[in-house]
Amino acid sequence: MRAAGTVLHLQKVAGISGSEAHLLSLLPRLKERGWDVRFLMLHEHEPGAWEFAGELTERGIPLDAIPLAADVDPIAFVRIAAYLARRRPTILHTHLVHADVYGQVTGLIAGVPIRVSTKHGFNEFRENPGFALGDRAIASLAHAHIAISRGLARYLEDVEGFDGESFEIVHYGIEPNGGVRPYAGPELRLLCVGRLIPIKGHIVLLRALAEARRELPGLRLDVAGRGPLEPALRALAKELRIGDAVQFLGHVSPVQRAIESAAIVVVPSMGEGFGMVALEAMERARPVIAAEIGGLGELVEDGVTGFLVPPGEPQPLARAIVRLGSDLELAARMGEAGRRRALDRFLQERCTDRTELLYRDQLNGRLRRNGALLTRPRDSSPAGGG
Repeated sequence: MRAAGTVLHLQKVAGISGSEAHLLSLLPRLKERGWDVRFLMLHEHEPGAWEFAGELTERGIPLDAIPLAADVDPIAFVRIAAYLARRRPTILHTHLVHADVYGQVTGLIAGVPIRVSTKHGFNEFRENPGFALGDRAIASLAHAHIAISRGLARYLEDVEGFDGESFEIVHYGIEPNGGVRPYAGPELRLLCVGRLIPIKGHIVLLRALAEARRELPGLRLDVAGRGPLEPALRALAKELRIGDAVQFLGHVSPVQRAIESAAIVVVPSMGEGFGMVALEAMERARPVIAAEIGGLGELVEDGVTGFLVPPGEPQPLARAIVRLGSDLELAARMGEAGRRRALDRFLQERCTDRTELLYRDQLNGRLRRNGALLTRPRDSSPAGGG
């Protein structure tokens, strides 16, 4: 059947990180299922935004862009409202804070029939009472709310006062990427992937590495990613006398290459809405040592696919590194168990099913409420919750 009008996704983009990678996978799958999908990108002229735009349009998704002159840009509000009035999407799906504020307000003004909001991650500014009040007020304009993990929903309940049970949980998904190679490196290598910012926990990891090297002196760490914390991390590695054991790789693409060069992947985050790096490591059959926070506890099965440790504590992290690093047969078994878990529970198809089901429910609800003649995409059988 014909698609039910346009599904317009809106997000402010500065580069390709977790939420952007999610959209690069999700939107083409929705299009394949018959949905008329379009993307409106808010940006501040960052090079990474145009990298994302190129990747998305290569996948066949039409994209328009509106620049922001500041976090609060009245001209951008007017332009977005005019865009929505001209395009008249049936569903507006916003991602992250800027898109929620600009999109949910202008979507209400423009009379967009169905408005959906996805929360993607932890942020320190969420602990500000004024922000929490504003975020809940903006959220009240959306008809449906998604969190990318149950852990994130609980965090939003605890920190901002949301009703955690009001969120639909739609985990990110992953595409199988062919066969995997077992680890065969001459050195025992750890890998940490993520932006070099405080919330990602690199400082904790470096302190844990220094401790673990007392028992495993050949242990090395690769750090993939860029960010403002890099000079401080390099200085700390020298201070801890592990500078020769830590290699800063910068941006790595594809990340699978770096994962397959490591025996163990470590995710020491202080806050993580989902943990896409952990899922990518599991898909490549690598064990994961992760902080037990946010969505990471929903991904990593403690003692089966890796280890979960308290966030922010170097000693438990060091013990987990030594435990796996001194038994690579155990590490390999955990990696294989992680791959089975990733392919069984976290495929992109399942994520797409959950998103499509939510759209259908909203469309059906509007049909019942208004008697509107909205046609729906062709049927596809959802695989259930994710």
